[in-house]
Amino acid sequence: MSDEKQDRAIKVVCIEDDAEMIDLVKLILSRQGFDVTGATGGRVGLEAIAREKPDLVLLDLMMPDVDGWEVYQQMKANEGMRHIPVIVVTAKAQSIDKVLGLHIAKVDDYITKPFGPRELLSSVEKVLAQNNKV
Repeated sequence: MSDEKQDRAIKVVCIEDDAEMIDLVKLILSRQGFDVTGATGGRVGLEAIAREKPDLVLLDLMMPDVDGWEVYQQMKANEGMRHIPVIVVTAKAQSIDKVLGLHIAKVDDYITKPFGPRELLSSVEKVLAQNNKV
């Protein structure tokens, strides 16, 4: 771990339309020292990414205002956001969605709800390691 990363908590933005899910993610990750910002909905999520400049984004796909794929496309089209790794967290468990997410859209990882704390942590740690954030 570089000195810079040790001096501050790793920032995660969780974009999710379910406030209880945001609370759960905050609980799991903050216990491990992560700084988690929740955003309810895609539009608010994009604003949070721009403001927080996170090390990682956890992104729900099915949201009423701006869906997760639209948020992802806007992130990848933005010079300041395109480098931020994205883990899709969704109830869409069909294998075609996973294929679309991982291979076509090139998200960094994919977790289906419901998930356990260990599954979330292991995905976050794997993606951060792959992106040299830890």
